[in-house]
Formats: sequence, C-alpha cells, structure tokens
Amino acid sequence: MSTPETRKSSAQSRLLYLLPLAFFIALALIFLVRLQSGTNPEHIPSALVGRPAPEFDLPALAGAGVPGLARADLDGVVTLVNVFASWCGPCRIEHPIIERLAADHRFNVVGINYKDEPGNALGFLEELGNPYTRIGTDPRGRIAIDWGVYGLPETFIVGADGTVLFKFIGPLTEAALEASFMPELDKALAR
Repeated sequence: MSTPETRKSSAQSRLLYLLPLAFFIALALIFLVRLQSGTNPEHIPSALVGRPAPEFDLPALAGAGVPGLARADLDGVVTLVNVFASWCGPCRIEHPIIERLAADHRFNVVGINYKDEPGNALGFLEELGNPYTRIGTDPRGRIAIDWGVYGLPETFIVGADGTVLFKFIGPLTEAALEASFMPELDKALAR
C-alpha cells in the first residue's frame, strides 16, 4: 500500500530523471538562438582593437635580410602585422596572399615569427618567398601574448598612429579578403 511518503519519494525520483532532459532542452534552445542570431561564431573580438599596439622590440630573424621589429616601426604608415611560423600549415596556405598584399606599397607588411626554430623559419621564407619588410622573432611567444594571439596565423591592421584597427584570425583567403579584410584595410588607409 502506498503511503503519502512513498508517493512523494516516487515523484522526486521522476523529477530527478527529468532534470537532465530539461537541461538538454535548455542547452539546445541556447544553441538554436545563437545559430539563428546571424553573428559570426568565428569572430572573437580583440581587446587590442581601438587601442595602441603593445610595446615590444624583437630581434631580426638571422639570415632573412630584413631588420627586426619594434613598436616604433608601426608608426607613420598603415602596417599589416602577420604572426606566422614554419610549423603552421595554414600559414603556408595564406602565404601567397600575404605576398600579394606586400606588393601594394600603400602599407607595410611585417611579420612576427612565433615560437619557431630560426633555421626552419628561414627555410620557410626561402621556399615560399619573404614578403615582410621586417621580421621580429618571438621564440617564447611572450610578445604574441601581449598581442592577444591564441592561434596561427593571425593578421592585424595597425593604423599610421600605431592603433590596432582590426584583427583577422586564421588564414587569409580570397573570400576573407573580399568579405572583411580589404574593407577594413581600405578604412585604415582612408584615415
């Protein structure tokens, strides 16, 4: 015979079983709302955008034939700062686009070589070409942390006044150039 206490215990057991289902439904609704919101899930805002580029002074990549890179080198002209490494597969994919951008003399293209062996970085540039007017080596990744880098490649647009104007995460592709990067670069050049 069922007592009020046993019925209460049975109801609590059923609620306990329904709790994971309720949690799953709530999570599914959150995901659905995010998918339908129209925001780009790959866009991660950078705390640096709109602020001065961090202070740094990196030594040159020995044998690359270009000087190192310091914060002062970013003043006076719009600059693309490309963070790359020889061990980064997507860096290899975007490299022809970086070379093409470097052919445009309205802005500078500089590189930060991230956590790389100097010989490997030099081999990478000898094989694919060196589009950079300056390359700073960041063997421990300390400067990349100051820039907010968390994956390679990443490319920043820095205004002539040294302000970080845009951050692009991942390899530059033709589609990315047209959709977001070139409009931001054009805005920076028009400032």
